Amino acid sequence: MPVIAVVIPAYKAAAHIEAVLAGIPPLVRHIVVVDDASPDETRRIVERSTDRRVQLAVHERNQGVGGAVLTGYDAAIAAGAEIIVKMDADDQMDPAYLRQLVLPIIKGQADYTKGNRFLHARQLNSMPLRRRVGNAGLSFLTKAASGYWNVFDPTNGYTAIHASVVPLLDRERIDRRYFFESSMFLELSLHRAVVCDVYIPARYGNETSSLSESDAFVSFPVRLLRGLGRRWLVQYFLRDFTAFSVFVLAGTVLTTFGAVWGAYYWLQSYLHGGLASTGTVMIAVLPIIVGLQLLLQSIILDIGNVPTRPLSSDQP
Repeated sequence: MPVIAVVIPAYKAAAHIEAVLAGIPPLVRHIVVVDDASPDETRRIVERSTDRRVQLAVHERNQGVGGAVLTGYDAAIAAGAEIIVKMDADDQMDPAYLRQLVLPIIKGQADYTKGNRFLHARQLNSMPLRRRVGNAGLSFLTKAASGYWNVFDPTNGYTAIHASVVPLLDRERIDRRYFFESSMFLELSLHRAVVCDVYIPARYGNETSSLSESDAFVSFPVRLLRGLGRRWLVQYFLRDFTAFSVFVLAGTVLTTFGAVWGAYYWLQSYLHGGLASTGTVMIAVLPIIVGLQLLLQSIILDIGNVPTRPLSSDQP
């Protein structure tokens, strides 16, 4: 059995941290709680824990969930962890599913696993409607940006990672705040790490989420589009040049040409009257049709290029 550690980023977690620690199963060898400059009693409650597996790391300045998790990763690896699970301190992540979460990594089927609350409709009744809609929209954007078309529910923070993958991550590109989970996807995709979903039903009590879905829809899309551009550039133009690269280039040129040509002659017709000739219209329409077909084909190729060989499988 590999050495498993749990990392818990904690901020204003005094009401739930004790219950979270009590629920972590015996298969976990190390528990790293990162007090992220929490102003409440979180630190003192953790210090009173009699569980010898518990290790406390303290941030003097708040670094956000991403910063806390990275600190926890370092501490877990220093303790000898081979698989690191990240759980939140709000008691929304059921520790009974921890074994299922790490199983694909133990079997060598994945480098990174995450919970998915969307696989069964019955349990979704406990999830607020606004959160369901928000997660669905963000999931699609994250799929496109990261290339992990096979996963869903990207904002789910119940995750596990093989320790050998952590040193590969460019920490400067991992967000320290609420974009953390999505930025992890973007970084993992550049290394072609294998990511898979594990069914973990939603569990909501009287906790309130500090992530606003409306704020996320304002700030996340821009970051995801930047991630999409970077992934395409690195994966399909710098490291390799494939049919995808040709289709994207040709499709973008043709679609842009057709749109600009059509807009120009439409504007001329609007300003000066008269109708554009059939040939003029076709010069606009045909490149747009062909260009869109090429872009759609490139998406199909990208969907078929999801990583399947775990990086951790090459580890001794």
